[in-house]
Parts: sequence; C-alpha cells; structure tokens
Amino acid sequence: MPTQTKQKITLWEFFQSLGKTFMLPVALLSFCGIMLGIGSSLSSRDVLTLLPVLDNTPLQLLFTWMSKIGSFGFSFLPVMFAVAIPLGMARDNKGVAAFAGFVGFTVFNLATNFYLTTKGILPSIDPLVLKANNIQTVLGIQSIDTGILGAIIVGIVVFLLHERFSTIRLPDALSFFGGTRFVPIITLLVLGLLGLLVPLIWPWFAMGINGLGRLIHSAGAFGPMIFGTGERLLLPFGLQHILVAIIRFTEAGGTMDVCGHSVSGALTIFQAQLSCPTTHGFSESATQFLSQGKMPAFLGGLPGAALAMYHCARPENRHKIKGLLISGVVACVVGGTTEPLEFLFLFVAPFLYLIHAILTGLGFTIMSVLGVTIGNTDGNIIDFLVFGVLHGLQTKWYMVPVVAAVWFVAYYAIFRFAITRFNIKTPGRDIDNSTTSEKSAKAASSSKSGYDTPGILVALGGADNIVSLDNCITRLRLSVKDMKLVDDATLKNLRAIGVVHVNEHNLQVVIGPQVQSVKDELDYLIAQPSV
Repeated sequence: MPTQTKQKITLWEFFQSLGKTFMLPVALLSFCGIMLGIGSSLSSRDVLTLLPVLDNTPLQLLFTWMSKIGSFGFSFLPVMFAVAIPLGMARDNKGVAAFAGFVGFTVFNLATNFYLTTKGILPSIDPLVLKANNIQTVLGIQSIDTGILGAIIVGIVVFLLHERFSTIRLPDALSFFGGTRFVPIITLLVLGLLGLLVPLIWPWFAMGINGLGRLIHSAGAFGPMIFGTGERLLLPFGLQHILVAIIRFTEAGGTMDVCGHSVSGALTIFQAQLSCPTTHGFSESATQFLSQGKMPAFLGGLPGAALAMYHCARPENRHKIKGLLISGVVACVVGGTTEPLEFLFLFVAPFLYLIHAILTGLGFTIMSVLGVTIGNTDGNIIDFLVFGVLHGLQTKWYMVPVVAAVWFVAYYAIFRFAITRFNIKTPGRDIDNSTTSEKSAKAASSSKSGYDTPGILVALGGADNIVSLDNCITRLRLSVKDMKLVDDATLKNLRAIGVVHVNEHNLQVVIGPQVQSVKDELDYLIAQPSV
C-alpha cells in the first residue's frame, strides 16, 4: 500500500474510532464476567445445598480460582481503557501508544496523590476522609477515583500526544529521545501536570455525570427504555459504545456501597456484588441497564423477525437465504451480536429498525418492572444461563422465556405484515438474476474467511484507493480517496450485508462475525507490491 499523508480526522471519525476502542476491554470484561459468574454461583451456599456433589475441595478450589481470575476485569478496568484507547486509535506504532497509555494513567494518579499529600489530605486511612474526597486505591496509589471517565480522558490525551509527537525530530544531541521514544516522555510530563488539576476540576465532572444519572433515573420505569432505545438507534453509526460506557462505568449508572467500597456504574456495581461474598442478590437499579433488557429482543424478537423474512422470501430463494438467517440467529442468540440480522432490514426499511429500537427499549422497561436481575453485557443465552439460572429463582430468570416468547410473536407479526404490505425487499424477495463467477466462488472457498477478498478489494476501488482500513466487531471501517470507485452492488453480491457511506471519504462495510479474517486478508493483499 503506498505511503499516504495523514488525513485530518473529523469529529465523526473521532467518536467512531473512540467507540470502537471500547470493544477490546469490554470483550475481555464480558468473558471475565462469565468466569466470575460461574465461579461465584457454583460456590454459593444455595447451589451447594441444591447440588451437594459440588461441595468438594478440588471443585471448590477450581470455582474459587475462576472467581479470582474473573475479578481481574473489575479490578483493573480503568487501566484497561487507558491502554486500549490509544492502542485502538493510533494509526501506527500502536505498541508505543499502548505503553504510553499505561505510563500516562499511572503518572496521572501519582500527580493527584502528590497534590493531595501536599494539601495534607493524604496519607490517610480514615474512611470519612477518604469518602469525603472520593479517594480510592488505584494501582496501589491513593488517588481520586476518576473511574472510567478519567481513564478515557487519559487515553484520548495520550492518543493526541502520540499523533503529534511520534515523528518528532530533535537536535542531534538529543536524538536518542526523538521519534516514538519521545511519546512516553511527553506523556509523562503532560499527564503529570494534568493530574495536579484533578482535585480542582473533577468535582464539576462528577456533578455533571451525577446530573445525567439523576435525569435517567427520574424517568422511572422509562429510564431503561430511553437507554435501550438510544443504544439501538446509535448502533448504525457505531456510536452506541459511548452511551453504553457512560451507563455501565460512571455515576450515571448509579453509585452503591458494596463490600465496604463505593462503586459506580451499572456493570461495575453488578460485578462488585458478584464478587462480594457477603452480598446476596443483585441490585435492580443496576441490572435494569444490563443483559436482561436485551433478552426479549435478542432471544425472541430478532429470531422472530428472521423467521418472518424467511417466510416472506420467494419459495425458490428460501434455500439460498436459510444459511444467512440461521447464522444471524446463532450470532444473536449465542454471541449477542445482532448486526448480521439488523442490517438485513435496516437499509431497506428504516421504519422497521425504528420499531425494533423501540421494542428493544420496551424490553428493558418490562424486565425492570418485573424485577428481573440478570447482569453482564451481552444479553445472549450464555448470560441467561450463567447469571440467571445458575443464581437461582431470586433473579426471576423464569420471566425471560415468557417475555421473549411474546416478543417473538410480536416481531414475527409486525415484520411479516410490513414486508408483505409494503413489499419490502428483504433477502430473497427479489428475483435472483445475479450469478457469482467461478473465479469469485473459488477465491471465497480457498480463503480462511470464506469471502472473496480479492473481489472485495476490487469493489472498494483497489489498494490505491484505500487510505485506512480497520474493523469493529462486524464491520470494516474504511477511508478512501474516491468514493465513486466503491461499487456497493458488487460488495453486496460478494456477501456484504450492507454498505454505510458515512461521508465523502469514509464508509463501513457490514460483513458479520468473520470481519476480522476479512480485514486481515485485505491487509495482506494491500501490502503486496503492485505489479
């Protein structure tokens, strides 16, 4: 790929890129949650009373080990974000950016500790003093608990410093410190100064976040609906992760004392309660923003929509789309990844997607009203079993199949009526006149991803047309020189689920769960020298 001059990143691209970086720590956090959930539930008194066979030393040691390992995500969440953000956003020298992120986060808290020590507030073990000043131990450092928001600020600052100084050239006498080596150095200085300001400005940040939390919670039963609907509406633009992070990890999602510690954020509260041996049951105010709210739509609604699309397809085309729909349902129900199904109707019938977003939000409200308390992040069958069934009837997991069944019928009826009434061109509705070339089919079958990546590259305008290439969980994210060279129809014929044109130079190609393999193969093809 030819060397390109760095293009100035737009505000839209910035927030998209920022949201994408959240996926790395969140994916690990989700797995840690499953480990913690299995370990804590299978070592609980209720489960041991029900299944005495589990009450033996080797198994209990295993479950305790799983709980300890799983608690990592909760204990080190801020530093994971501080490292992941510059790692994900940096265009090159990503390792340097990640290293600088760790340096910046540590120095940020050390500087805050220095300020508090100078003022005579620290060192202290007085719980009243610590609580009054919002002081927690971060990486072994007594500092003001800025949580995920502080980590995000650190990550963004480090990214900006990396982009500005990673290619800096210093005088010969100082040349050893130039280039990428200068990034952690300038990070040390800038974040060391920024940390001194935290005690002065952080109360204002905290006040704003708490105000947002009060606004959401003041909506009562409709608060979860606002969150759930908003998340779905932001998903097509790739901005949903920002809203989710605010609720999951900041005071906007609530604040609670758990095991003697004040924790903030819906997911943080849930995981703290999960790992606390003296806590029984989970906070409804926290879980109302978590997995349980997604389950009606994910386990019932979207599979119902998929069945409606199958029945509305032409009979001669049903066998062609069966695999597409089944893989989408499996990704949704088992993995909690909904885009492969949602993008099948998003572009051809946006009003159906709006209905889907509203029904998803309503699912959050219904689960909250029913008093269901199932946490974690994904809303899939794994979350249902691990954080619902395994934790006993107190989670009211038995309500999930009932509501999911209602959502299945509702989605099926709405989608079938809308597709037939308005002749919506969902998969299989058109007369299929397209043919896949023998060459394309051979390329797809021989590739690791199962996609014709050479054909996709040609449809994107070739290697010379691509300025940058990245991916999120289901989509290729690209910047191109000339959008006119991008062939949407060919991309869809090559099994792309959808193509989103963000602006004149940026687009997203919705691939599905195999997007990482497609991106890796495209990177390899782009790197090949031109003949």
